[in-house]
Amino acid sequence: MGYKEDFISIYQEHISREGSKELLEWLQTTDFFTAPASTKFHCACTGGLVQHSVKVYQVMMEKHFEEGADNPESFAVCALLHDLCKAQFYKCSTRNVKNEETGQWEKQPYFSVEDMFPYGHGEKSVFLIERFMRLKTSEAMAIRWHMGGFDDTAKSGGYAISNAFDKYPIAVKLHLADLESTYLREKGTSSVNRR
Repeated sequence: MGYKEDFISIYQEHISREGSKELLEWLQTTDFFTAPASTKFHCACTGGLVQHSVKVYQVMMEKHFEEGADNPESFAVCALLHDLCKAQFYKCSTRNVKNEETGQWEKQPYFSVEDMFPYGHGEKSVFLIERFMRLKTSEAMAIRWHMGGFDDTAKSGGYAISNAFDKYPIAVKLHLADLESTYLREKGTSSVNRR
């Protein structure tokens, strides 16, 4: 089974609230299942976004799920959909790169950003999800702040991220799972745009 099938299986098993079916149907009309997760860092390859989403879910469940304290549906919502903002976000292009062995210039594929809806990162994912289904406050906070200190708003010195992490443990758990997946488990999963 591939990452798309894993994603759909986890989604359908754990997410059942009103609007979830319509959200999944919409996802399948986008490039979510074929898009990269980044232009050159982690999972910068076709299908990288869905791979990253499944990996974050796996890390979150393996390392941070506490039976009786955590909600399986909330974990699935947060992990699988935290980067929904990256659907319809990347464009595959080509550029000339010199082959060091032959000295010849060759066309190589690479991903670039083409943000048609520049609404931020985490907040854009929250907005897109809520077009179909309601999020719990804790889920919205987790998705909004999953980038942690890498988020531009967090860098400006606001206390919002600290307050969110303090009030909503799932926000910390999603951030940690995203970090571990990105920097430890997805190393070497880029097939384009590695320079």
